[in-house]
Amino acid sequence: MKALIISLILVFLSFILFSQEANYDESEVPDYKLPQLLVSKSGKEIKTKNQWLKDRRAEILIDFQEEMFGRVPGELKFSGIGLMEENNSAVNGKAVRRQIRLFFNRNEKEIYIDVLMYLPKTPKPVPVFLGLNFLGNQTVYNDPEIYITNSYIINNSELGITEHKATGQSRGGKAYRWGVEKLINSGIGLVTACCGDIDPDRDDFIDGVHPMFYKEGQTEPLPDEWGTIAAWAWGLSRIMDYLETVKEVDSEKIVVLGHSRLGKTALWAGAADQRFAAVISNDSGCGGAALSKRAFGETIGSINQAFPHWFCGNFKKYGNNEAELPFDQHMLIALIAPRPVYIASAFDDQWADPKGEYLSGYYATEVYRLFGLKGLESPDPPQINSPIMGSVSYHIREGEHDLKEFDLDQYIKFVELFVIK
Repeated sequence: MKALIISLILVFLSFILFSQEANYDESEVPDYKLPQLLVSKSGKEIKTKNQWLKDRRAEILIDFQEEMFGRVPGELKFSGIGLMEENNSAVNGKAVRRQIRLFFNRNEKEIYIDVLMYLPKTPKPVPVFLGLNFLGNQTVYNDPEIYITNSYIINNSELGITEHKATGQSRGGKAYRWGVEKLINSGIGLVTACCGDIDPDRDDFIDGVHPMFYKEGQTEPLPDEWGTIAAWAWGLSRIMDYLETVKEVDSEKIVVLGHSRLGKTALWAGAADQRFAAVISNDSGCGGAALSKRAFGETIGSINQAFPHWFCGNFKKYGNNEAELPFDQHMLIALIAPRPVYIASAFDDQWADPKGEYLSGYYATEVYRLFGLKGLESPDPPQINSPIMGSVSYHIREGEHDLKEFDLDQYIKFVELFVIK
């Protein structure tokens, strides 16, 4: 325990140090050259959507797997499903609430993911937002029937979370991010789970899903094997497996959503698993939507120093060495095509490089054009609070690093336009 506390203190100090040294001056952005999206590694020019899907997409996906997020070292489906609780008159009688436990067993180890669902009461299958939460399902909505997570979570003194354990004080503490009533009134369901159920957000790899795949004598993932973000994305895909069996859910209209590091997760989940109908990235920054080669705000070096467990071991060699990176985040966005994607930034969140987030969407747009779809047409970002809606959508709102009501309103509109139709 003492070693863990010291480790967390060092991570915090590293974060403060890198925040102070980060570049926030556009004139100091280095000259950089982005890898070409529409030229294959063999030099073949990609001119059609079929060439993209057949030739180019696969090699980009492999690069991200091997050099950044890490490959999943095996296959594991849930071994059991437990219905823990159900209420057909939730949210003032407008919704069904279910709490489901998905069990996973391998190598004499077991984990479970507790899934919270709010579905509008309607005779037709409904679209849903699927996203992981940081601090437990009980924070998503002020509902005394939601089970309090048992998982390791980040401390939050305002919500009474100490020693990485949640209490009842945290109930509804992040409800503004999820807008359960707003979603239900829009005919959209919400499905969520705590990321700590899949893998605790700490640099140890001794619990969560990773050890279930270790070979004899192995104590951490190999350099090209999954980090924590890839494990979280894996968890989203396993929840997707379950949702495909739920008759009240339209499995072709499941939108994966994430904020901050879980925004990075949502992008990778949507790129790696094409079953997701659309992807929403909220303030995902470095390792998410922001271009790494800009070295603005958070960088590969700082992210690997402060959070070395998020990405695979191979990603460490690109710290303060972005020029050697064989891809950049516009290519991650392009992997989602032709499915719609929404990238969002906050003006006061310069650490996440809002301009770099926008540019990823702008440069990825050339792939969407192969499918006859509209994305971001100008290299200049829009004004604050002025969303651009398309198959690649974007907004930058006023305010800080968070998921606000303004963001959620745009996401609902986006889903209505490009998913529900």
